[in-house]
Amino acid sequence: MGLLSAEDFDKAALMCARLFAFGQGEAARRGLILVDTKYEIGRRPDGELCFIDEIHTPDSSRYWYADDYEARFAKGEEPRGLDKEYVRRYLVDQGYRGEGPIPLIPDGVRVEATRRYIEAVDLITGTPFTPNLEEPDARMRKNLAQAGLLA
Repeated sequence: MGLLSAEDFDKAALMCARLFAFGQGEAARRGLILVDTKYEIGRRPDGELCFIDEIHTPDSSRYWYADDYEARFAKGEEPRGLDKEYVRRYLVDQGYRGEGPIPLIPDGVRVEATRRYIEAVDLITGTPFTPNLEEPDARMRKNLAQAGLLA
């Protein structure tokens, strides 16, 4: 498409490989397997490549528990995971394949998804989850201003 030179492609690939290796190491230290992820790369105003959007969250990555992965794999069972696959599987079980309006997700499924995300934060970061109750728009503006990205 001509949007990225071969040199920048190689640089982006190396950035991703290094970050993924780091993520796998951190996950392993916490009893998890970082299975896969997606990274989004953009350019800073000076033209340098940089990561944008979230990194290694349950929205962008799949994590499996390491302690019983081998046993479950040997039995042909799905690995236990900390990611949004739980909600995806629920929707597929309801016949939803991404077409048309999304079915109503019951409170029980929402609560379980939230519980899993909180557990993921605790395990991935190694610190207990503390909710940030600030109004989101104000919080984002404050963070962008602190980073020098908001006039």
